[in-house]
Amino acid sequence: MKSLFKYFSSVKLAIVLLIIITAASMVGTLIPQQRSPEEYIAQYGRWANVFQQLQLTNLYKSWWFSALLFLFALNIIVCTLNRLSPKLKKAFRPRVAVETKNIEVLKIKEKLKKPMSLDSAREMLKKELSSRHFRVRETQMDNKAFLYARKRVLGWFGADIVHLGILIIIAGGIISGIGGFRWNLTFSEGRVLDVPRAEFKLKLDKFETEYYPSGGVKDWKSTLTVFENEKPVLSKIIEVNHPLSYKGFVFYQSSYGWDWRNPSVEILAKKREDSSFSRTMKLKIGEKVRLEGEDIEVSVLEFIPDFVIGEKGQIATRSLDPNNPAVFIEGWQAEEKLFSGWIFAKFPDFARIHSEKETDLTFELKDFKSSQLSIIQASKDPGANFIWAGCTILMIGLFFAFYWPTREIRVALEGLGNKVDITAGGVASKSKDTFKAEFKKITESIRRSK
Repeated sequence: MKSLFKYFSSVKLAIVLLIIITAASMVGTLIPQQRSPEEYIAQYGRWANVFQQLQLTNLYKSWWFSALLFLFALNIIVCTLNRLSPKLKKAFRPRVAVETKNIEVLKIKEKLKKPMSLDSAREMLKKELSSRHFRVRETQMDNKAFLYARKRVLGWFGADIVHLGILIIIAGGIISGIGGFRWNLTFSEGRVLDVPRAEFKLKLDKFETEYYPSGGVKDWKSTLTVFENEKPVLSKIIEVNHPLSYKGFVFYQSSYGWDWRNPSVEILAKKREDSSFSRTMKLKIGEKVRLEGEDIEVSVLEFIPDFVIGEKGQIATRSLDPNNPAVFIEGWQAEEKLFSGWIFAKFPDFARIHSEKETDLTFELKDFKSSQLSIIQASKDPGANFIWAGCTILMIGLFFAFYWPTREIRVALEGLGNKVDITAGGVASKSKDTFKAEFKKITESIRRSK
């Protein structure tokens, strides 16, 4: 049992655990957390499965990361308890009586002789030390008296307060890891969605994208309304770095996108042999439109925002961004299909139209429109308040440890008739020069007193 206690009170163990936790946290920062398997496969390929098995894609909820935090917390608790008992004894049950020779070995010391009785000297010293905010304890035997004065006792416990703050932060981290979550909600204007793990709903009233003159995105703004029991209770315009908070949930403006399920497209029809022929058609997916001046109906069957042909020849989209938009069209004359194929907005010459019957028509995808989507990240972090409280306590502990050093003054008085020998010494863990100046002022005041 003693060996186990010694093992967990080791500073080396604390350093090793801290290094491992820091390294793991760096990995968790580099690898995006809690994404879909498809996103990891697209980004990391065959390594995606390895990352998921090692729980690196959900690091802060993994059992092994929680175990590291638990061991680190246990190490801090054992280290603190191991050092706390002597400090408590020193703080609440100090040894007042000391020998004069123990004071004489201190670096900050002074010897005085005063023409007064032992009791008068003792009272005079107590008054002087108390006036400088020292708390004085005393004891007396025969013709000797001992005074033990100190202030800023909390300075002894600065490191322990820091440890307490770290423990609360760790507890908050574990609570957040187990009970916290992040979830992306994809809204179109007017859509109402249930918030996961909540008893209220969220509606997107309006979504705006602001652009720079150069064309880059400047800002996204979403007007959100919270509904509880089917009644609106709160509305707010959120944007990047200006979230909406409600009942422990925080809603961030994460990104934006387009609703490609039913876009409208604009197709230009031309003839190879007739340069004056130019017809524009506006269609939606699945809609048939008659080509003006021709006995032909054109329909759009599919829209792909970022066209790509996969390794096995399948048609897919690389992303939801319109990097390479394409539509699949068909042409019909009565019940007879004339042509079908893909046309591209950015590569009109790359159109792949397969004709079932000879035709002089060519087609270009001139424009496309779709309603925008607002992607809102819903976040709940039940350990956040613990983490903030822990950080506050940690800062208080650092203040006491570095800027509130304990100061002690020990005084031995020996009465010799109407005279008294005074031997005084002081100890300060930090700011020794400042304490030395204060000690000198105290002894000078004692010299001048009558």
